[in-house]
Amino acid sequence: MKSVKEADVSGKRVILRADLDVPLERQQSADGRQQFIVADDTRLKALLPTLQYLLANKAKSILIIGHLGRPEGKRDPKFSLSPVATRLQELVGQEVSFLQDYQQSASNSRLALLENLRFWPEEEGNDPSFSRRLAALGDLYVNDSFSTSHRKHASIVGIPKYLPAYAGCQLEEEVKQLGGVLGNPARPLVFVMGGAKPETKEPLVFGFAKIADKVLLGGLLMFSRKLEGIPNVVSPVDAVDVYDIGPKSIDLFVAAIRGAKTVVWNGPLGKWEEKKYEKGTRAVAEALAILPAKTIVGGGDTIAALNAFGLLGKMGYVSLGGGAMLEFLAGKELPGIEALG
Repeated sequence: MKSVKEADVSGKRVILRADLDVPLERQQSADGRQQFIVADDTRLKALLPTLQYLLANKAKSILIIGHLGRPEGKRDPKFSLSPVATRLQELVGQEVSFLQDYQQSASNSRLALLENLRFWPEEEGNDPSFSRRLAALGDLYVNDSFSTSHRKHASIVGIPKYLPAYAGCQLEEEVKQLGGVLGNPARPLVFVMGGAKPETKEPLVFGFAKIADKVLLGGLLMFSRKLEGIPNVVSPVDAVDVYDIGPKSIDLFVAAIRGAKTVVWNGPLGKWEEKKYEKGTRAVAEALAILPAKTIVGGGDTIAALNAFGLLGKMGYVSLGGGAMLEFLAGKELPGIEALG
């Protein structure tokens, strides 16, 4: 995997695959119209080091591509990336042209952002002709979207077949931080797993159990029968209305965390959005915030909870990958990283 810092970008047209899947919220404009704005720009700020590197090293132009939500191949205004272009322009401090179609000219702007790739069904279908059409817009390709690198989509695995391909700064950092967990982590190593989608996460727990000293289960995983009997996998011993782990489980989990040298956390332990079910998730967050050990947290819901508790800044490393983070740590090959060689 080659770094963008190894690329000769001077005078080149760069296609930058970015993580643009940010939360939006409705806002009323001064003239009374309803509009969408970016509610959390964490992922956009993570893109800035790569963008600034490309600009400083005299890239001729940068076309930023990505997706937002699941529009299922239809042009749905609520999934438009137009508000993202507006916020990115504010963060970068220079014009970002917004292109509604990949055949549209970016005028004289060095920076352009293409409309949601998932408005074209060929993106998720990994259509080769769509990949070629996108690749024709640049001279080289940079993937800085670790969070989507577990997807076999046209913009992730298709474009690199036609252009020299490099890893962006954020993707490199993700691989470095998460790779350290797989390589030679300080032990005891504890995984904390929660959230929804047990059907997706259950198979991965077996991979985590092979490398971790303990795997603590919360969320819907705590009801999984398939994970019973694995010696180092710890399920809650009590629960609150099935929406949170109970007080005895909190004590058990916090004790395990306090004795750890490395902790990886993905997924809230309960329905933390409701105050009466936030105790388990908050207890883990507070334990990690003061833990003198390596801490890695990831997943959109986990980050949202930590933000709500005011504790995100106290975590050692915040991974922007959800499913990609889990698959990487479970030892799976990520197609997007494999496509970079």
